[in-house]
Amino acid sequence: MNFIEKALHFYYNNLMFNVIIVGITSLFTDISSEMVYPLLAIFLNTTLGASPAIIGLIEGIAESIASLLKVFSGYISDKLKQRKSLAIAGYGSSAVGKIFLYFAMSWWWVLASRVIDRFGKGVRTAPRDALIADSSAKETRGRNFGLHRMMDTMGAVFGVLIAYYLITRHSGNIDYKQIFLISLVPAFIGVGFLFFVRESKTPLTQTAKKLSFQWSKLPLKLKLFLLVTLLFTLGNSSNQFLLLRAKNIGFDTSTVLLLYLVYNIVYALVSYPAGRLSDKIGRKTLLVCGYAFYGLVYLGFAVTHQPFYMWWLFSLYGIYIGITDGVEKALVTDIAPEDLRATMIGLQATLQGIGLFPASFIAGILWAHFGPAATFYFGGVTGILAAIGLFLVL
Repeated sequence: MNFIEKALHFYYNNLMFNVIIVGITSLFTDISSEMVYPLLAIFLNTTLGASPAIIGLIEGIAESIASLLKVFSGYISDKLKQRKSLAIAGYGSSAVGKIFLYFAMSWWWVLASRVIDRFGKGVRTAPRDALIADSSAKETRGRNFGLHRMMDTMGAVFGVLIAYYLITRHSGNIDYKQIFLISLVPAFIGVGFLFFVRESKTPLTQTAKKLSFQWSKLPLKLKLFLLVTLLFTLGNSSNQFLLLRAKNIGFDTSTVLLLYLVYNIVYALVSYPAGRLSDKIGRKTLLVCGYAFYGLVYLGFAVTHQPFYMWWLFSLYGIYIGITDGVEKALVTDIAPEDLRATMIGLQATLQGIGLFPASFIAGILWAHFGPAATFYFGGVTGILAAIGLFLVL
């Protein structure tokens, strides 16, 4: 069998091919996103003259759209059994949204860019994760979600590195528009790979008749798990507060970017082994440990005042997210009804998105009135309580 025949055989007979292709798409998309995202607030403030209130408004509108769309997109994906087309539409929208940044003359252009980008994320997340679940046996599901998270986060690593290089090569003269233009290349490459995904076809009429989503009829374990993750999210404020904490302790902007890079590297390295481990020892054990670990790391952010320890804390935070992110999604697909798989993935993402608003608001209020440590004490205690809750409900 020659190379071409082997490649065709792998394409038609190995569902792992889908997982790899989706991972490559996420890798290129995150290269594009992380070239742009860490610079947006600075670009808005220094170049376009937007106030912090405007920046918060833009992010709030964008993230709310993404959060609310995820559950609806998941439901549509389950109803029509269309994963691939929705994923392509979502990733394509995110790529198109970045075009607006290149032409941005005021903050309204950035708002349009973020809304289109987050619209794409809201559309693609649940169908994409359901596609991974559909392409995985239960005993390999954690591994496959971990592989996807690893590839996705490696894209973030490369994106931050490219942004850091483009920023530092011309000291004091950052060409934001050039960076935004370059970011379009990996964005559209990622979309192109998705067309190679193989999707099983199910008659639409057969699927539409039997699909019904009622909260009261969901498995009790799934409902309790979703509520505990919502509780956890209330203490899991935006990562911007971690970066702000580093700035508060004494890091300059470029070094803060390097801290963010360290976090992403560790996240990428941990995700795949954590997914495989969850297949062997169970999702519950790993998630309970991950939530408790998050609480301890946040307490570390509360008490530390030495820049040296921030490198360790960002690394440990990368371990936490690597342990939990892909495993959470694998657990949802384990306990969700099969015909509502994408819907439940979307519902979990929507609940987490809803929780992020009060979480970041509370974090900001605590920071403003009681100091940075209060923000992280609150998050740390909430994380430990969520770990206890998860231990009980699972």
